[in-house]
Amino acid sequence: MRGKYVAGEHEAHGVERALSLLQDHGVRSSLFYMGEYVDTLDLVELNVESKIKVAEALRDSALDIHVSVDPTQIGHHIDPALVEDRAHRIAQTIKDAIGNKTVGVNCLMFDMEDASLNDPTIAIHNQLQDEGFPVALTLQAYLYRTKGDLAAQIARGSRVRLVKGAFAAGAELAFQSTEEIKGNSRKLIEMMLSQTAKEAGFYPIIATHDTRLHDFAIAQARRNGWEPGSYEFEMLLGVREDVAKRVSEKGERVRLYVPFGRDWWPHAARRLGENPANAARLARLLAN
Repeated sequence: MRGKYVAGEHEAHGVERALSLLQDHGVRSSLFYMGEYVDTLDLVELNVESKIKVAEALRDSALDIHVSVDPTQIGHHIDPALVEDRAHRIAQTIKDAIGNKTVGVNCLMFDMEDASLNDPTIAIHNQLQDEGFPVALTLQAYLYRTKGDLAAQIARGSRVRLVKGAFAAGAELAFQSTEEIKGNSRKLIEMMLSQTAKEAGFYPIIATHDTRLHDFAIAQARRNGWEPGSYEFEMLLGVREDVAKRVSEKGERVRLYVPFGRDWWPHAARRLGENPANAARLARLLAN
């Protein structure tokens, strides 16, 4: 199971999987070293060093230098002041690794965690962006506030990844039904692929496995003059990869979120739990 949802334990495993995906299917990758909600400075440093190493390894392999990070991985729950310093270190490494590179999408992507971390995550993203670092931001479609957050990022000409949102949030903060969330996703995708966003230099990243949302986004892009490659779709390693390959074969830019690291079980278990059809498989794995 680890091999399906997780590239392996080390940076080299993540880079090897990224190379394979690009060479075999034309699919790009965003690499993520696993380790969330750390509670010691030693773990913070391990996370930071792993992200720096993988950025350098991606450079050496001539791949997109695209690395994802959770604020809690780099110390938010220990001392929020740590996040700024650690994020700067990773972003500087990526900026240096990019050098004069003009191809691909190269950035430090800030993942979005639970709702309490929305404001601090947006703040550190904006700060680094204002300082000229190559950064991107994740926003969650199930939150009421995302329309306003997205409008602000469009005005900034940011790179934004739109995800459904996987953390528990009450009705005071978020849409609760699948129908409501998908409806809001469509509204947000319309904003991301609007003429206004295009003129602002905004870069849309639609992260979903829903083929209807893919079709909706592509139609919106064509309507407003967005060429393939001026936006992208993102999906998870090991989850409906046939869909990712089909979208890529249509000429669209596709990226897979590729986790690696020793702390692989929570991520893999979440992927299995998202699909009831996988329950029997999970039971077999637990029994072995």
